[in-house]
Amino acid sequence: MHSSSDGAAPREEDLDGSEDEASERSDDDSAKEKRKGSFWRELPVLIVVAVVLALVVKTFLVQAFYIPSGSMQNTLEIGDRVLVNKVVYHTRDVKRGDIVVFNGLDSWDPEVTYEKPKNPVKRFLRWGGGAFGVAPGEKDYIKRVIGVPGDHVKCCDAQGRVTVNGTALDEHSYLYTDPVTHERNKPSEQPFEVTVQPGTLWVMGDHRELSADSRAHQKDPGGGAIPEDRVIGRAFVVVWPLNRMKMLHIPDTFDQAIGGLAPAAPFALGMAAATPVVLLRRRHWRAGGDLRG
Repeated sequence: MHSSSDGAAPREEDLDGSEDEASERSDDDSAKEKRKGSFWRELPVLIVVAVVLALVVKTFLVQAFYIPSGSMQNTLEIGDRVLVNKVVYHTRDVKRGDIVVFNGLDSWDPEVTYEKPKNPVKRFLRWGGGAFGVAPGEKDYIKRVIGVPGDHVKCCDAQGRVTVNGTALDEHSYLYTDPVTHERNKPSEQPFEVTVQPGTLWVMGDHRELSADSRAHQKDPGGGAIPEDRVIGRAFVVVWPLNRMKMLHIPDTFDQAIGGLAPAAPFALGMAAATPVVLLRRRHWRAGGDLRG
């Protein structure tokens, strides 16, 4: 008795193929479930590693900072995020024209004050935001270096300009300009004359009418200058918002020859002083002598 093709009993090889396919699907599903489970187990570890790496980079290499005030306008606007190179001053001295971030703890009052959160969760979030540059630090400042150790900084000359060791600065490229009236800040409404002491820096904001910088702290123990060892690093790029992304270069006016002891001067003076000794030693050596001591 024959059955139609629709009602035919399944053949043995058909049954074997179906079982194999079902087994493969089951194995695939099991493998996918294992991968999903493995991913969720590893995710916390990945997050911890990412945070640790970010903190290492922030501590030793590069740190992001949030700009809370308009003291550096138009160069930096409120809400900008900048990256700060924390290694550069281990390889070179601070230069005039550098934009530096420094810690004003126990020396300068904050330009912008914030109420400390009472909620521990909010305190943690504030700390995290400050660490990664999405919230302002209460004791961190950002200013432009105008004078380095040994410089004589004065304002103003007959043309109303800031001078460094008698050389006038052309500050038109970075001083704040009102977007409505197009009037540019004067280099300083407040006259001053200082000699920058060893180990300190004279710093000023680009928005001179708004910035409470070295000029406003002349009665402090440091005479307004900040300790070099409080410098965190050099701001070198704006990374946020995207439409303001730019590099922060030293203005051309600081490339001109400015008197005083430049950072390389001590080395040059040392070389100049050592040259006669070297020549004398060489001459004596050729004559068969030996200098001692």
